Amino acid sequence: MSKITDPIADYLTRIRNAQKAKHRVVDIPASNIKKEITKILKDKGYILNYKFEDEVNFQGNIKIALKYNPETKIPAIKAIKRISKPGLRKYCHIDSIPRVLNGLGIAVISTSKGVITDKEARELGVGGEVLCYVY
Repeated sequence: MSKITDPIADYLTRIRNAQKAKHRVVDIPASNIKKEITKILKDKGYILNYKFEDEVNFQGNIKIALKYNPETKIPAIKAIKRISKPGLRKYCHIDSIPRVLNGLGIAVISTSKGVITDKEARELGVGGEVLCYVY
C-alpha cells in the first residue's frame, strides 16, 4: 500500500470520480479533517448523507451517499477543487477570505476554531488555510 501525500486531494478526487461514474455511495479512508469536511458538505446540501465506520480497520472509513437531481441525474456538486496543497499552502487573512462564485459556492477553511466555511470564518473573524472550493 502506497502512502498518499495529500489525503484531502485524494478525498476530493474520490468524490469527483464517483460522481462521474454515477455511483450512489463512495468509500473513503477516514481522518478527522475529512470527517469535518464531510459534515460541512452534508450541512450545505452537497451530499445526501454520510456514515463513519470505525470498526473496518484502525483508520476507519467514511461512507458518503452522493446527491443527484432526481430528474436530470446531474450531481449536486458541480465542482470540488483543492486550493491549498502540500507543496504550496494557501492561507487567507480575515480581510481576504475568498468568495466562491459570488457566494453561491463555499470555501472550506481550516482555522483555529476548526474546519469551517468561508461564511462562518467571516462571522467568527478568523482566517486560516483554504482547503477547497465546492460549488
